[in-house]
Amino acid sequence: MSKWTVRLGIAALLIVAAVAFGARAKGQMYDFNVYLTAGARVVAGETLYRAEDGHWQYKYLPAFAFVIAPLSLLPPVVARAIWFALSIGLLILFINRALVLLPDRRMIARVLVGLTVLAMGKFYVREVGLGQANLLLAVLVLVALDAGRRGRDTLAGVLLAAATIVKPYAIIFLPYLVARRRTRTAAWFVGGMAVALLLPIVRYGVGGNFDLLRGLWQVVTTSTAPNIAGQDNVSIAGMFAAWFGVGQVASRLAIVTAVAALAACAWVLRRRGPGTCPEYLDAAVLLFLMPLLSPQGWDYVLLITTPAIMLLLDRMEGDAVPLRVLLIACLAIVGLSLWDVMGREWYRTFMMTRVVSVCALIELAMVLRLRVVRAA
Repeated sequence: MSKWTVRLGIAALLIVAAVAFGARAKGQMYDFNVYLTAGARVVAGETLYRAEDGHWQYKYLPAFAFVIAPLSLLPPVVARAIWFALSIGLLILFINRALVLLPDRRMIARVLVGLTVLAMGKFYVREVGLGQANLLLAVLVLVALDAGRRGRDTLAGVLLAAATIVKPYAIIFLPYLVARRRTRTAAWFVGGMAVALLLPIVRYGVGGNFDLLRGLWQVVTTSTAPNIAGQDNVSIAGMFAAWFGVGQVASRLAIVTAVAALAACAWVLRRRGPGTCPEYLDAAVLLFLMPLLSPQGWDYVLLITTPAIMLLLDRMEGDAVPLRVLLIACLAIVGLSLWDVMGREWYRTFMMTRVVSVCALIELAMVLRLRVVRAA
């Protein structure tokens, strides 16, 4: 693929993105509005976590609101335009990093990227349209992966701490680093998180910071139950809640399944893979676990599984025909089920079957299998 082809493709994408922003996203980006509100509250020294915000409660670390605070000083439409443009840039960078870091690539780059975008495109569109920050999380993780691969452990630890500030479930990388004996990276990770947790003291004082963290805990624990059985929840907990109702049976089954998934991943990741960058599969697996383990794992968060999907597609040619058929079926079910095509009622019925969650678990198992058969 020539440089001019790449440049023209990026230019076309930016033009389409600008048109899309003017047509739709300019007045929407509902999740980004939550960030903006939190940033404005930091500027005013107000509490971040309020029950009266309802569904649109801020559920992230206070430090991330500090990051967004400068944007809250701008006119809302300008702030949304900046975030929209940043999201498009992050999307391009995310796909690029997933491709470049993929070890021992076997498929032609443009074919692999095309198939990946086809499989994951609806999640990219939804992410950018909502103004979410999962792309930022994913890019930080992949850049940290590259830094660690190059022996820049300090930078890797700081980047993973930054990813956790964006989305707290990136903390899953800390036990991985400890198990891998990446002591320096883990230490900088912990140090970065300590700074992030103490940062609000500058604006709110020690007592105010404690109140913020307590408010965060209350928001997260009280908002989980109402959302866990929602149609777009693809987590393991949401899967069982949809099947058995919110209650003890669903909770126990979710815990058993989550523990089993973690144990399987831990067992597989202990095995060192072949190739030039076995950490790629490790990072892909940990990213895949995030939307499945988080009780509020919405379907569009599956976009962070892009490295795993790219790895599966790249290695697909070496699989037996039944496995290839299974992978294609799962990717089609997850990525090509569109609300615009199916309609509101059919889409809701489809999503409440939690077939997307089942397919995601199958895909995760197939990624783990790559390590077992020493294909990655």
